[in-house]
Amino acid sequence: MLNRRTFLRQAACSTTGTVAGALALNLPSLDLFAAQAAAKLSKIGVQLYTIRAEMAKDFDGSLKKIAELGFKEVEFAGYYNRTPQQVKSLLGQLGLTSPSAHVPIDALRNSLDQTIETAKVIGHRYLICPFLMPPERKSLDQYKQHAALFNKAGEACKKAGIQFGYHNHDFEFKELDGKMPFDLLLAETDKNLVKIELDLYWIAFAKQDPLAYMSKYPDRFAIFHVKDLDKTEKRGITEVGHGVIDFKTIFAKAPKGAIKHYFVEQDVTPGSPFDSLKFSLDYLKQLEF
Repeated sequence: MLNRRTFLRQAACSTTGTVAGALALNLPSLDLFAAQAAAKLSKIGVQLYTIRAEMAKDFDGSLKKIAELGFKEVEFAGYYNRTPQQVKSLLGQLGLTSPSAHVPIDALRNSLDQTIETAKVIGHRYLICPFLMPPERKSLDQYKQHAALFNKAGEACKKAGIQFGYHNHDFEFKELDGKMPFDLLLAETDKNLVKIELDLYWIAFAKQDPLAYMSKYPDRFAIFHVKDLDKTEKRGITEVGHGVIDFKTIFAKAPKGAIKHYFVEQDVTPGSPFDSLKFSLDYLKQLEF
């Protein structure tokens, strides 16, 4: 049986015959072959945490620069004292959309209804819990409590037409009492109510295989955080394409149709974060998989 890569290699070697046969049958072989040969990202987004310092100084100007770089989607991590209406208006002016936002776990506990209303005004389709503080992740019992809260938040989001999700770091892959918290969260949360925004840097940093997880749980992963792991001993964060993560293979082998959004993020940058984001964007624009 031919796998996809073998098929494409053989097809490439026999293009002339394929085209001739297709012409005889009046089939659009060239378009079909091109569609099968490679895929590219149609929309590339950015997690705005990358430019948090710039957003704090100049909210409107920073979003304008993001649009000028060529990003089409943004994921918020705070609104910097802007109202939902102001955020929505600015996004419209800049030709941006914001399908997702990060919301702290305290907002799920204390202001979930307001958080959902804000999301509806701006146009978010996903609300993501991005982080657990160290005191909140000391035991499996705490993770079970988080899972229950996530299910509750997911149910409320679902009623509003929004998908709730959780974003991983590396600490979810450090065993507690012989069990990985990430596995517990997947087991304890409803697959329809809680999706995963998979941070490809942090799962690589934890020395786990993202494809193995996606194969085992094909219906749990909806968004990628796209950031690269550098080649130094410190294994830090670098521009996409500068490091060691095989994005081509991950994108190609992810469950078909599962990943709805790809957000570039770089927690720290060597210089201007806009320069780093441009490098990552340019790399991803040309990436075929």
